[in-house]
Amino acid sequence: MTTLTLKSGRDESLLRRHPWVFSGALRREDMDVGAAGETVDIAASDGRRLARGACSPASQIRVRTWTFALDEEIGPAFFADRLKRAIATRAAMNLIAPQFACRLVNAESDGLPGLIVDHYAGFLVCQFLFAGVERCKNEIVEQLQAAFPAAGIFERSETEARSREGLQPATGVLAGREPPALIEIREGDVRILADIRKGHKTGFYLDQRVNRAMLPEFCAGADVLNAFAYTGGFGLWALKGGAKSVVNVDTSAEALSLAQRNADLNGFPAAAAENVAHDAFQVLRRFREAKRQFDVVVLDPPKFAASAAQVMWASRGYKDINMLAFQLLKPGGFLFTFSCSGRIPPPLFQKIVADAALDAKRPASILRFLGQSPDHPVLLSFPEGHYLKGLICRVD
Repeated sequence: MTTLTLKSGRDESLLRRHPWVFSGALRREDMDVGAAGETVDIAASDGRRLARGACSPASQIRVRTWTFALDEEIGPAFFADRLKRAIATRAAMNLIAPQFACRLVNAESDGLPGLIVDHYAGFLVCQFLFAGVERCKNEIVEQLQAAFPAAGIFERSETEARSREGLQPATGVLAGREPPALIEIREGDVRILADIRKGHKTGFYLDQRVNRAMLPEFCAGADVLNAFAYTGGFGLWALKGGAKSVVNVDTSAEALSLAQRNADLNGFPAAAAENVAHDAFQVLRRFREAKRQFDVVVLDPPKFAASAAQVMWASRGYKDINMLAFQLLKPGGFLFTFSCSGRIPPPLFQKIVADAALDAKRPASILRFLGQSPDHPVLLSFPEGHYLKGLICRVD
């Protein structure tokens, strides 16, 4: 087996069981060693073997570790064990049921770097985002079928992360039958139509499930603004909580059409939901100029910072949209605000929101700190897995 050796003093992260090895940590003579997806051992500069992983020559993350048990072979038995453990964790949380949707495998945090597997009411959706899992795709799909019988397994590997691995986009049926154009899932007794073939991520924002369920507590008789609404998930829970009105804002008219279908599916009055297909920044400014105000504002924007170079620009964007939200809230109103940018750590996000409240001249306090749902676990040695941050704030 090929062994890649680290430069002197570059073994600390692996000793702390962080799963990534960056190209700059390798000896110069090992920089071009290893084929895409090839299993390799990683050694310290003194020759001690530290971990076993898969190589990705096209990426700055040159190796992602499979295991720190150096006698563990990477093959069908390995994938079967990791998949069974991940699925058992979700089963223990009562997240697996015929009409439920949840994440079954959360990449590095479940010991399968670059692999996402989501369950949608009997169908599985996979993303293979790293050269290692791409090379082992057939083995993984075979073991997944054995561990979790499903009507079909569908691939949605078309993200930017895959292109950074030098991999082409890939979508389509991997096993079983093709999923329908829309599939109905349930969160509690809220019914949702998800497009797992073409929708955002794998079809729906499963990481916000727990946070959506908190919304009804704040919404009885409320006027609610749901910005970056996608197909209206937060809006549905607001209406379930007795909101008087919900305004869903999203750039995609197609997504908002599905948001209206979701409202109809749950029997909510047609007049209760207003859908605005436009840029959220512009709509919130327009509402501010019209002196329109809300009891609750939800901000769930897409990732603003995909790299360290974008953090400053992203911070300005988060501050701007949060300042507008504070200005639109009635006294005593509530802001649910989120960032899914992994490059924006929680302390920075809190500072951004605090600065936004200051510029809006709205005293505010944090009631709760929020994060991703528990089917999106965070490995303690991999803090990068904690990408979703949220705050519930109350304004005076």
